[in-house]
Amino acid sequence: MFDFCTSKKRFDANKVEVLPNGKFPYIVRTALNNGQKGYIDENEIYLNEANTISFGQDTATMFYQEKPYFTGDKIKIVKAKDERFNKKNANFFITVMAKAFSSFSWGSSSFNVTILENQKIQLPVKNGQIDFDFMEGFTAELEAERTAELEAERTAELEAYLEACGLQDYTLTAAEEQALSNFEKSNWGLFNLEKLFGKATRGRRLKSEDRVSGTLPFVTAGETDEGVSAFIANDVIVFSENTTTIDMFGSAKYRNYKYGADDHIAVVHTEHLAKFAAIFVTTAIHKTSYAGQFSYSRNFYAKDADELNVSLPVMGGQPNYEFMENFISAIQKLVIKDVVLYADKKIASTKEIIQK
Repeated sequence: MFDFCTSKKRFDANKVEVLPNGKFPYIVRTALNNGQKGYIDENEIYLNEANTISFGQDTATMFYQEKPYFTGDKIKIVKAKDERFNKKNANFFITVMAKAFSSFSWGSSSFNVTILENQKIQLPVKNGQIDFDFMEGFTAELEAERTAELEAERTAELEAYLEACGLQDYTLTAAEEQALSNFEKSNWGLFNLEKLFGKATRGRRLKSEDRVSGTLPFVTAGETDEGVSAFIANDVIVFSENTTTIDMFGSAKYRNYKYGADDHIAVVHTEHLAKFAAIFVTTAIHKTSYAGQFSYSRNFYAKDADELNVSLPVMGGQPNYEFMENFISAIQKLVIKDVVLYADKKIASTKEIIQK
């Protein structure tokens, strides 16, 4: 079925410049990326034939090579004797060859050319002849099934994500489009947090050794896990969801769940706002409070939150919460759209690889 040929020239990976992009691939004994290490720019008279299989002689790594290629050390060129061999049936041959060589050990002398040429493989036949039509059809069917599976997975994942976010689609409404286009032209004003939301509340200290394991998130200072350091069952003040926490360093975070907090946390009571408006306000707070003036030596406390002035979009001299809500909703939908497009690109790339 095949001739095992020596490559026209072996190029040492330590003596050539391997490029990320180029005209002709450089094939080595790696099991990754179709055996391709990259590209090298060498004399084309040393190119090996296209429509062959590269075979790592001491690793039994086999890959179909559609284009001419250069090779590294210990790569054999496996050339089919039957002109019907092509990329549509090559992977079928590689699969049965890999099975035939599966009992060989890595680096084994069994991989010498004579033994390789005498190895037997099992192939489908029809009327006593190798059934190339079956191999091509079977491979195409498997490829189609895999692509269908990817599309089904993408649809299920996306629907679950949209449901979790409360979105059924990522199409912007007229109000959301207007919020995006008007953002740079919006009028802004400074507002005191205490006047908008009342006095901030300070959490209470709960030492690590006193915490009882439970289900209530307990917020402390820090960025890891959004500052949630434990889940507790202690009898503590439970703060409402849809509020904003500011830690001792001035880092503000929106909370869409009930939680407890230690004495390094100030809670701003944004409960009455719509969710997306509260997220906008949290961002405005963070921009002002997390400017570097607070640290271990100068902690941010609830009284600092009461004195904080934040910049917000205005209408009629008052915070324009409707604009904030539409703006954040639009941003979320744009992110959802990016997720959808990424999934579509992944499927398209898979189809492209299959076609190659």
